[in-house]
Amino acid sequence: MSLRLLSYNIRYGGVGREDPIAAVVNSCSPDVVVFEEAIRPEVVEHVAAKCGMKTWGSMKGHSLGYASRTEIVKAEWHNIPFGRRRYLELTLDEKGTRVFGVHLSAIHSNITERRRMYETTSLLSGIARRQTGFHVITGDFNTLAPGERLDLSSLPLRLRAIVWLTGRNIRWRTIQLMLDHGYIDGYRKLHPDGEAFTFPTWDPHVRLDYIFVPSAHIGRLASCEVMRDAPRAREASDHFPLLSVISEA
Repeated sequence: MSLRLLSYNIRYGGVGREDPIAAVVNSCSPDVVVFEEAIRPEVVEHVAAKCGMKTWGSMKGHSLGYASRTEIVKAEWHNIPFGRRRYLELTLDEKGTRVFGVHLSAIHSNITERRRMYETTSLLSGIARRQTGFHVITGDFNTLAPGERLDLSSLPLRLRAIVWLTGRNIRWRTIQLMLDHGYIDGYRKLHPDGEAFTFPTWDPHVRLDYIFVPSAHIGRLASCEVMRDAPRAREASDHFPLLSVISEA
């Protein structure tokens, strides 16, 4: 048995793009989808129905939502103190297998990177209090991993100005914080030299979407791929989805 887990930022709630989003999801054949920017519940409901998914959840105005082909034992949204977005906790089975969905603060700058580090620290503290079994963390981290580079010339002028005004050379530390807490960057583990950019779909040049697995369980990650060839992906959203396959222990 294995779990096909999709993380997908559907951009501004996905209104008017429900059918392309559903086409992308269907092409990936996931068991569970974690959506980011799923701020419109009616869109998540529509996509879930089009994809034959029994269960879905979304909260108006909140980024994280989900859809699943199987019943979810429990779905909870948790606040990050002083954070801008809640994170999602899905309990998948009676054994306590959990998926945590996250969407960290946006904008490339040293100021927002410090905010993402704070959000990540709070996230990991919350997970440590609640989680006793196997789990993964997936979503849009809005940051770069160690060794990856951002081509500033690819940014809009206003965003380049923010980078320059906040110190020019951004110190990307959020993903290192995840690694320091014993998590493995799933994509990088399976593709050490891969450049699977997830954003934006019309000019892919940066990887913002991740799955992290506790180091003791990394052997359960069978595959992790950016679905750049999914039909209608470029009209559905500004992010390509990330599909991970997780095997039984």
